[in-house]
Amino acid sequence: MGAPRNLAEQQVADLLRTAKRALGLSVTFLSRFDGTTQHLELVDSAIPFLFPQGARLTRSTTFCQAILEGRLPAVIPDVRAFPEAMALPAARFPRLRSYVSAPVRLSDGSLYGTFCAAGLTTDKGLSARDQVLMEVLAAAAAVIIEPGVLERARVQEVEERIVPLLVDGGPTVVLQPIVDLATGRRAGAEALSRFPAHWRLAPDVVFAQAHGIGLGHELELLALERAARLLHRVDGYVAMNVSPATLVTPECGALLAGLPAERVLLELSEHEQVEDYPALAAALAAPRAAGMRLAIDDVGAGFSSLRHIVITAPDVIKLDRSIIDGVCADRVLSTLVGSLVVFAHGSGTQVVAEGVETAADAAALRGLGVDLGQGWFFGRPGSAEALGPLDRAPAEQGPQSELPPQCEVPPQAQVAPQAEVPRQGGPVRPRERTTPR
Repeated sequence: MGAPRNLAEQQVADLLRTAKRALGLSVTFLSRFDGTTQHLELVDSAIPFLFPQGARLTRSTTFCQAILEGRLPAVIPDVRAFPEAMALPAARFPRLRSYVSAPVRLSDGSLYGTFCAAGLTTDKGLSARDQVLMEVLAAAAAVIIEPGVLERARVQEVEERIVPLLVDGGPTVVLQPIVDLATGRRAGAEALSRFPAHWRLAPDVVFAQAHGIGLGHELELLALERAARLLHRVDGYVAMNVSPATLVTPECGALLAGLPAERVLLELSEHEQVEDYPALAAALAAPRAAGMRLAIDDVGAGFSSLRHIVITAPDVIKLDRSIIDGVCADRVLSTLVGSLVVFAHGSGTQVVAEGVETAADAAALRGLGVDLGQGWFFGRPGSAEALGPLDRAPAEQGPQSELPPQCEVPPQAQVAPQAEVPRQGGPVRPRERTTPR
């Protein structure tokens, strides 16, 4: 027995059965053309051994190709009446004597293959009416199979981009400074993956596509490896991103075990749902016990809001740029950020604001008690050498200025910095509860 059919295959099989019963011929089949080869993808046959599903034929030797080229009619009641047909291999074995074929074309007009019926005896009753029936059924088959065709093409396109990148060792990794808002000095950096510019795809899209074709874990691990190679070239901590699904793999555990834990901040995206919190806790236990810190990324614009944070008990939360951009002039945003700061500091958690692009926003965040900032205002992603030492402010940072009148922080949103929260961005040892409950 062959592999179970999916829904689309079963629907096409039903169409083949309909054609076989209506025409009373020995076999019906859907074929797919691939270059010079014709594949018998689905077959409904009274004598399967003569018409094996999955068989491959040379297109130039088939009835279907001769019909497409106009050398034979679409309806052939008696193959013996056509010398062109009798010269083809199928006229000798399996000794076809009647035939009907209709092209299967997709919505863009491209030829997928053919929808055919064949008999081992002549059938003088075959007519143009039967051709119309086969054309209707072929059109229905095209509608059914097209989504799968498009999906296979998408997967192939992604594979053609991702596989060579994996062979070359993974994405390029750059570093973006993370700055202490109180002092203006760099505290650490985030390792960010970069892909070829001509792809015109954001990194999160590339990783999602890789996961979609089963290559996501490998791509993430290569990005982590390349980020790890930068540790000896910079001081301070380095934040490294990993998805929950990759984190729980044995390969990721082995990689993390080889890193200097106290210099790594492991960032989990809030965009992705955690399917198994106990497995996540188990994966995090050893790294956090060794001193590796945990951050929840994209807080404020993702999947599970506060639940993700409460369960994982992170050392750092990173506020998404969607609630940072324009915070200086938006009372709702500033109140939200202030509330998150109170929530985080209440459990000894540092707060990093991502996407800081203006002096006004940086000043507003400082007034709200946010600990660290990251964004183009402080420095764009670049090489390890461009970061400079911790005791030097990022070159691209603008002057520290007072808040302009339109960016005054509402009194109810102001938060005094918590003394117990480290401000220099150095390693923070895990708190008493180091793993998810």
